[in-house]
Amino acid sequence: MDRALLNVVDVEATCWPDRIAPPDEVAEIIEIGVCVVDLASGTRVARDRLLVRPSRSRVSPFCTALTGLTEDEVAGAPTFEQACDRLRQVHGSDSTPWASWGTFDLELFTAQCARDGVAYPFSDDHTDAKAVFAAAYGLAHRPSRTEALHLAGLPGEGTEHRGADDAWNGAALVLHLTALGRWPD
Repeated sequence: MDRALLNVVDVEATCWPDRIAPPDEVAEIIEIGVCVVDLASGTRVARDRLLVRPSRSRVSPFCTALTGLTEDEVAGAPTFEQACDRLRQVHGSDSTPWASWGTFDLELFTAQCARDGVAYPFSDDHTDAKAVFAAAYGLAHRPSRTEALHLAGLPGEGTEHRGADDAWNGAALVLHLTALGRWPD
């Protein structure tokens, strides 16, 4: 894979008020957003949205209110394993560096792959863009993506808590950090 390419990933997962899952349910990925950036040219070159059918949980009304995703919308989606296969086949995720805003996405993929016995779809080359942004701006805290966009003077696009839109906005922040010379090699 071209080392100038980077997959910026954002996931949405089943969720409940106060992060308390009902008995016999666990947080599962239900949407994967990917924005491919070309670090050399400073452009976003591809955008993808993968819906994922949960197998150990349902989309709660709280989750629908937060993400806009419904149980009916994800019921016919590919399985988690099929979504991971698509990440490898379409985005070369197992050989391309990747980034996410914070470590939630990394931790959720790691846990779900282990729990479901699914091969981890990403390379080991992960960057926490939130940590890089906080260091670049000398912040004592790690800002939300929305706060970071505001601090960087960038417009947020799309709908917050939609995987593809959040990945797109995260990619804008990665490119901003790259232009500042603050994105790690």
